[in-house]
Amino acid sequence: MKYVGEARVTPQGGPQEESATGERSTRNRVARSILDHGPSTVADLAGRLGLTQAAVRRHLDALVTDDVVAARDQRVYGARTRGRPAKVFALTECGRDAFDQSYDELASEALRWIARAAGGGAAGEAAVAAFARDRIESLAETYRAAVEAAPPDKRTEALAKALTADGYAATARSAPGRQRGEQLCQHHCPVVHVAEQFPQLCEAETEIFSRLLGTHVQRLATIAHGDGVCTTYIPNVPAAPEGPDGTEPREPPRAPHQASPKTAPRTARDPSASTAGRNPA
Repeated sequence: MKYVGEARVTPQGGPQEESATGERSTRNRVARSILDHGPSTVADLAGRLGLTQAAVRRHLDALVTDDVVAARDQRVYGARTRGRPAKVFALTECGRDAFDQSYDELASEALRWIARAAGGGAAGEAAVAAFARDRIESLAETYRAAVEAAPPDKRTEALAKALTADGYAATARSAPGRQRGEQLCQHHCPVVHVAEQFPQLCEAETEIFSRLLGTHVQRLATIAHGDGVCTTYIPNVPAAPEGPDGTEPREPPRAPHQASPKTAPRTARDPSASTAGRNPA
């Protein structure tokens, strides 16, 4: 589960790693018990899980720190007894998100319905593609602001940071080998299970990357296709050829009053002169 912290492992592993694994497992059980039975007191959890109340409190403190559970006063129905009501611990929104959800299946069913409603076949695929483009357009507004605020040589990096904020764990790096350009790598895809069935989501994303960065891009790999990372190649705009001293080459010096070859007027004797609009007689 995502709320569990990383284990502190000694160089040889061993008892410390095993202890950390056991701690994570018990915290999972505490959180799962609250999910299954609703807001619970320390005594409730200790009785269900066969733990001491001191052990339950220790695990609850860690779960509260990780924003998985939150403490609140227990509701009392009927006459109240003396003393303060016991605290109960309930899952937060973050805690619920750590458990399996049905969002992926719901999204897949919705896209299948869109395809059927459009008539299936090519028309259905086009309808799903239109949805995918509309979805990414709404997400792209934030990305566009980040990219346009960055200097040209930092725009891929700016896009990667914006994608990371949306859960894609993206990075930018120089393209390997002799390729001139960069690679945008997304190490996580929040919609991977839906994209496996509907590649239009990946295609729309690639299109928006091209528009945001102002150049043609090439998708090399996707997690939805079984690759470990979504990888997009972004070529650099070719630089002007350099002269021997590392600067742009200059035109050779011209004699006085010699017209520049770029601006010299063309005559009828010039075989490369344009004949557009002339009478061919």
